[in-house]
Amino acid sequence: MKLNYKIATLAFSCAVTFSSCADFLDEKPYGQFTSDQIDDTSIEGLMAAAYAGLEAHFFGNNESFTAPVSNWVFDVRSDDAYKGGGGVSMEASIHQLEISNLTSDNPTGVNKWKNNYYAISRVHKAMRAVNDAKIDNKAPLLAELRLLRGHFYFDLIRIFERIPYLTEDSDPNTTTSSEFTRTEIFDKIKKDFQYAWENLPESQEQPGRFNKYVAAAYMAKLAVETKDWSTAIEFADYVIGSHKYELYDNYLDMSKIEFNNMKESVMAVQFSTANDNAHINWGSLLNTTYSDGNLFGSGDDFFLGSQNLVNAFRTDEKGLPYLDDFNSVNVGPTYMGNIDPRLDFTVGRIGVPFRGYTYNEKWCRAYDIYGEYSGKKGLIDPNSSEMVQGFPWGASSLNYCIIRYADVLLWKAESLIESNQNLDEARKIINDIRAKAKRSVDATYSPVDVDPMQNSYKVEGYPETGWNQEYARKALRMERRLELAMEGHRWFDLVRWGEAVNVINKYMREEESLRPYYKDATITQDEIYLPIPKDEVENSGGLYD
Repeated sequence: MKLNYKIATLAFSCAVTFSSCADFLDEKPYGQFTSDQIDDTSIEGLMAAAYAGLEAHFFGNNESFTAPVSNWVFDVRSDDAYKGGGGVSMEASIHQLEISNLTSDNPTGVNKWKNNYYAISRVHKAMRAVNDAKIDNKAPLLAELRLLRGHFYFDLIRIFERIPYLTEDSDPNTTTSSEFTRTEIFDKIKKDFQYAWENLPESQEQPGRFNKYVAAAYMAKLAVETKDWSTAIEFADYVIGSHKYELYDNYLDMSKIEFNNMKESVMAVQFSTANDNAHINWGSLLNTTYSDGNLFGSGDDFFLGSQNLVNAFRTDEKGLPYLDDFNSVNVGPTYMGNIDPRLDFTVGRIGVPFRGYTYNEKWCRAYDIYGEYSGKKGLIDPNSSEMVQGFPWGASSLNYCIIRYADVLLWKAESLIESNQNLDEARKIINDIRAKAKRSVDATYSPVDVDPMQNSYKVEGYPETGWNQEYARKALRMERRLELAMEGHRWFDLVRWGEAVNVINKYMREEESLRPYYKDATITQDEIYLPIPKDEVENSGGLYD
């Protein structure tokens, strides 16, 4: 069976009018199949529709803008990023997340809930069809679908404190939001990932389809989330030992279409410019820089790096980050010290190259409000033939990596450190990642994003001396921030480390002189998770509370 989920066959998905989760999960697709009618072609369409749920683009654009698969809207809750755009009132629901003013009718929460549960409903329709079909070897297909389901539930449980958990056989009209504890839901997600790992092949004919190593990576990710360090090491080692993946030669490679599904790409959402751009990364389009000269189209310039994040890229005379007092000095126009080159692959800085052009104040849509640090990672070379010309945003077929190999390596390093075993191996893993950053300082690499003549780039590995558990933990957490900056991970890292409240309150106080809208903003432990959307509660008939 061949499946191309870049151009998803949506004819098998149902037309839905949302009222509550229980309603739309119970919808029946038009044109039900009998078991005799379900063949490879119909299964292919249902599988494609299930995979297309990863695009988070079902009913229009705004649900994708405010609830993207990349989860950049939750990076805005962290110390890494500002919402950006034309002002605080644009996509105000994301601004409310940034200042931790949470309400149960916030459209970001509503759309994330709907997107994921609608995606799960597609998965369940495909699972029922596979189970009913008269085909051989159903297990690998079911394994793909269970991995998809696990992904969507994992996404939900990290965002909402309580969620209803349904299988393909559940009755949505009797399932409550308190039926299972968070621990029980994590256990159910683990069973889906385990099944996928046991039943998926090591390779797939088509890029983007899940294989055994994707399942192993997700087993490691879940284990890190639940602090099961031995399991995290076991499955990270399975991915590492496959020798199917390696670190990019240059940090910019992640922003090149020719590296889609290569090198560090473990689990990636497949995007495409086919079908009139129906399957581009809609969730990141608002984040296109304003770009003087309209290089990337009329970008909205959402999702900008924070000054705090930029300062974290400072390095000392040994090429190491300032782990304790990085924010004591601003990396700005007068800064003359060393920096990690990953800074200039992550955000735009005035006077520094941006995909071969010089980034200047005209690229900043609301400089007085949000400053200058437009995000870079989702944008390709504007001169590339893969760039959609005449489109209002910088659209392309660049994939989004949900899991890349550097993340897997850092999970192993974190697990070794937290279990206080083989700290030197953890140090070597971190240093391998830092070595990638060091070799990326190549002004001849196209397009140009670094300027060694203008900036003192210095990044080196950690020495063995002084490498104890406490120091290693700080180094690991900083390395995750630098390596994965603005890729949708920082908020969730802070939450699982138990650091979100302290870090974000300190961050808001330090940043409010630059961003006055942080004045009086605070976050409490009760505001870590989003509430179940108000409409879902009201329309559930008492199932959700």
